[in-house]
Amino acid sequence: MAPSSDQRTTTDDHVIVEAQVRDYGFSPAQQDEIWKRWREGQSFSLIGRALGAPMQHARRFLYQSGGVRLAPQTRSERHLSGSEREEISRGLAAGESARQLAKRLGRSPSTVSREIARNGGRDRYRAASADAAAYERGRRPKQAKLAQRPALRALVEAKLALCWSPEQIAGWLRRQFPGDASMQISHEAIYLSLYDPRRRQAIDHSFTQKLRSSRLMRRPKIARRPTGRGIIRGMVSITDRPTEVEDRRVPATGRATS
Repeated sequence: MAPSSDQRTTTDDHVIVEAQVRDYGFSPAQQDEIWKRWREGQSFSLIGRALGAPMQHARRFLYQSGGVRLAPQTRSERHLSGSEREEISRGLAAGESARQLAKRLGRSPSTVSREIARNGGRDRYRAASADAAAYERGRRPKQAKLAQRPALRALVEAKLALCWSPEQIAGWLRRQFPGDASMQISHEAIYLSLYDPRRRQAIDHSFTQKLRSSRLMRRPKIARRPTGRGIIRGMVSITDRPTEVEDRRVPATGRATS
């Protein structure tokens, strides 16, 4: 079974390096269907039956990424496009200034000036190479934040060992290190470091056993919603009980009285 194309993605605290994702015989359309059904909270057996594939294949496909899907890299509309870089290249050849080019493109003059300066200047600017360099800069493969900062990782692991939740750890770090972004991390980044096998260098994955769920794979939020079992329907909070119950002169409903 051949691996699918390499993927990269960016979250608030991580930039993910390339990772190969095995397709386990599923077509791109089937893979989309698996992720759709997984987000809906369906079980492995239901997903397998819907796709006419063994349950184990669906489970292995999802387990390889820890239940976290990587989105393909996309370019923000705020960044210059390839056609805009072609316009800059032609404008420079015609002797136009950065300010003239910016006005024509509807961009800030500083944006165009920086684009020209970082790609060889007016004499050496080429649209194709500038666009390729921008794409590489956007990918910026680097280690996860916890792998880069041993002190932060040590604190996070110490709190996980005490069975703190990632939400508690993130909040504690914000209070302990106000204004120091290098010693803070979001709870989502901690979860991703624990569950995504492509972040093995970030943290010890055995700490998933210290979480309240103790799962080795992240479940979608909809699958964690309460099902209604064990919940009293129409329950009235104790804070809303009538005042006459305070003096105990009114017997409870259904209670035998003498």
